[in-house]
Amino acid sequence: MTKSTSRFSLRTLLLIGLMAGFVASAFPAPAARAQGLPLIRDTEIELLLNDYSQKIFRAAGLGTGRVTVRIVNNEAFNAFVIDGRNVFMHTGTLMQANTPNEVIGVLAHEAGHIAGGHMAALRSRIAKDQTRALLIQLLGIGAMIGGAVSGGDSGKEIGSAGQGVMMGGNELIMRGLTAERRSQESAADQAGLQYLNATQQSGRGMLATFERFAGQELFSDAHKDAFARTHPVATDRLARLRQLVESSPYFDAKDPAELQLRHDMVRAKLSGYIEPPAVVFNRYPPADTSLPARYARAIASFRRGGAGGLDDAVAAADALIRDRPNNPYFWEVKGDFLQKGGRAEAAIAPFRKALQLHNGDAPLVGVQLAQALLQTKNPAVADEAINLLRKAVQREPDNASAYNTLGQAYYDKGMMPQSELARAQGLFYFGALKQAQEFAKRAQGGLKAGSPDWVKADDIINYKPQT
Repeated sequence: MTKSTSRFSLRTLLLIGLMAGFVASAFPAPAARAQGLPLIRDTEIELLLNDYSQKIFRAAGLGTGRVTVRIVNNEAFNAFVIDGRNVFMHTGTLMQANTPNEVIGVLAHEAGHIAGGHMAALRSRIAKDQTRALLIQLLGIGAMIGGAVSGGDSGKEIGSAGQGVMMGGNELIMRGLTAERRSQESAADQAGLQYLNATQQSGRGMLATFERFAGQELFSDAHKDAFARTHPVATDRLARLRQLVESSPYFDAKDPAELQLRHDMVRAKLSGYIEPPAVVFNRYPPADTSLPARYARAIASFRRGGAGGLDDAVAAADALIRDRPNNPYFWEVKGDFLQKGGRAEAAIAPFRKALQLHNGDAPLVGVQLAQALLQTKNPAVADEAINLLRKAVQREPDNASAYNTLGQAYYDKGMMPQSELARAQGLFYFGALKQAQEFAKRAQGGLKAGSPDWVKADDIINYKPQT
């Protein structure tokens, strides 16, 4: 492929707003971090997004459990899909959306893309257009070479014609892609509104989101928000969307108060963990005594560090627990402060309580508890840690962190083949295939040939990534 063709391909991907998705699409989703997508995991945020999305996904005919909403640590307001299995939601979307309905509207729109098969259609179109572009390039180059050979004025004319063929052909392809992308965006709008109506939810949030970015159509890409670049909003499209939203019988439907509180708590949590502490204290000043504000300040106190930072954070977490003793996330965050603050043994009890309040079904909390147990270096708790980690990987077979911690637990017990296999699995799901295969080969040497663990190691050794 020529250099100019490569530039064309990149422009195309940027135009349709799916470049990051296509880069990651050839890899398992957990490996997306290794491909440039900084994914984050958090039980509270994931369960909230699951509650936002599952009714929408069912209405879209996508079932339950087939599509996962993954969280990208990026301050820009954006969301995108790359296949029929994942929706990627930026933390910036959650933090900037004032209501659950705004996030639900975004999810409904992305569900419309998945149900409509838009990603497969675009990939097919791009593949065909890249072939066309290559032929156009060859035709143009041939004409220019012919002009150079002919020489004279007629040769210059032939050469100029060759350049015109190349430029005009690429422009035609770009126009076709733009038209198809706009058609798909409009179709996703209408499908998303159908899902909202089917679940008796308002389209206000979706409308507010697109109205918010419609004005950026006049800006250059350098000054547009990511959402405006990836979801171009034509004036006529926005007018149709507004008419459909306002005519819905559920236009005035409101988010339940408890759901709004959960949304505000997640925004506060993200602020506390992601933004600089000074920004958090400015956003949530001491005069604000609401639950979300206290949550954000507790986390910011820990991240601020310094004299008394950990003690202040733990005291703030204890105050939250007194008000909401059955909130598992307050117990979890207290355990997180203590574990990261070097008090692993003290973190065990809060993590145990958080897991209990989740009825034992919270793999991420189970991994945190196992890590705290292992950090105590007490051999008596190694088996408990291993049991927690085994449950975690059974529940989430692609949890790289759980496998890596399991590798440490086996190492502490002197079970070297099992340790190396677990580390191989962790590296595999993280996207580090070469290192995973090295660990798998070492593990296989100490495992019984043909055993289930030997077969798992063999699968990694012989894995060939799709191209």
